[in-house]
Amino acid sequence: MDATLIKALQLVLSLSLLVALHEGGHFFFSKLFHVRVEKFFLFFDPYFHLFSTKDKWFTRLFPKFKDKETEYGIGWLPLGGYVKIAGMIDESMDTEQMKKPVQPWEFRAKPAWQRLFIMIGGVLVNLLLALFIYIMILFAWGEQYIPIKDMSMGFQFSEQAKGLGFRDGDILVATDGESLKKWDGAVYRAVSEASVVTVLRDGKEVNLQMPEDMNMLDMLKANPPFMIPFMPSVVDSVVPEAPAGKAGMRAGDRIMAMDGQPVATWNDFDRIMQARMERLATGCSREDSMALRQVALVYLSATTGAMDTVAFELTPQYQLGIVKKLALTDYYEPVEVDYGFLSSIPAGISYGWDVLAGYVSDLQYLFTSDGAKSVGSFITIGSIFPATWDWLAFWETTALLSLILAFMNILPIPALDGGHVLFLIGEMILRRPPSDKFLERAQVVGMALLISLMALACYNDIMRFIL
Repeated sequence: MDATLIKALQLVLSLSLLVALHEGGHFFFSKLFHVRVEKFFLFFDPYFHLFSTKDKWFTRLFPKFKDKETEYGIGWLPLGGYVKIAGMIDESMDTEQMKKPVQPWEFRAKPAWQRLFIMIGGVLVNLLLALFIYIMILFAWGEQYIPIKDMSMGFQFSEQAKGLGFRDGDILVATDGESLKKWDGAVYRAVSEASVVTVLRDGKEVNLQMPEDMNMLDMLKANPPFMIPFMPSVVDSVVPEAPAGKAGMRAGDRIMAMDGQPVATWNDFDRIMQARMERLATGCSREDSMALRQVALVYLSATTGAMDTVAFELTPQYQLGIVKKLALTDYYEPVEVDYGFLSSIPAGISYGWDVLAGYVSDLQYLFTSDGAKSVGSFITIGSIFPATWDWLAFWETTALLSLILAFMNILPIPALDGGHVLFLIGEMILRRPPSDKFLERAQVVGMALLISLMALACYNDIMRFIL
């Protein structure tokens, strides 16, 4: 099956589950407090829908649904979903209903504390769902990681990092006195926010003072990387008919030099190849481009243990025909932790809370130019799913999206749940509700903001696709 189709199917399944359960949270508290829910739709349905329990064919098959107060359905626009709660100004902008006398089964007839629970119901469900998924992941799959303190070859650092005191081979130990557990994206966040980073150098701990203006986005987009595990330039496999294979290179060989420049890691190799491609991109003659395809390599043979020198021509795509050995598990023994059902509960909650805290911390970059460019729509979201169906990766991604959905919806923006919550809290403090006209205008402003954000996200996705 095509990788794009697999990603798309995972995206649709994940978002359908999250949206249905989010709206189900509003639905649950509405029913709990005897508030009428007129519609419950997965996806939006402007002008028409794909399915509805009010469709004539459906009511003929199931007559009992004809008089049900709630219409269940599926819209055609996959940008979310909604429940239409009677007596409430929402995205449907049904202002005519608000002009009629208040009915006891309407949202506006209920006390503020009940309306507050109805509005936070979706966020609460998404938060609990994410924590439940993380608990089940640890229970079903356990946890596997390589302790960062055991990465004995250390890390390789960019010139920027070396300017801050880091040295190639340093092993990251702690930030601001808090031990680092494993190598993942959280390490970049921890270093960027730290005042002091502790590294292990030549068997001794060294404290490095960090500047206050560290920017995680700059660290992540740096080329060469700000820091990366030291990965020796060992070949995992060789394509037999490719240039390297024809030259006699085999799996396990280690590249030691390229075009007279020393190579210790795959990072060094990539830097040399990148310089070659940059020269090619500047525009050169056919003779120059052919010259750039000529490569001289020195490698340590895994078969003989001796140094060999080979010269050959790269493919027209400037490839050697080798696969790099880049998995940390090729060099370090991972730690495997199994969780019983009871032990998985606090571990899953702690893990989910750390993920949420990291996401909230990273939002500070959203208001920078690079952060705004990183905003994406469904194409970006879909790209984070794996190209092959992997249930562990699917559930991890779904849990992350559930946390994001919960946090974004609780932001105090009109048209989002958080906007309604803000007005309800204001009503509880001031002891009087805002006017319907104010709520209508706030809803319009909020919808405009959300449409603008969606337009930016779609624009960024289009530009990434074009470029």
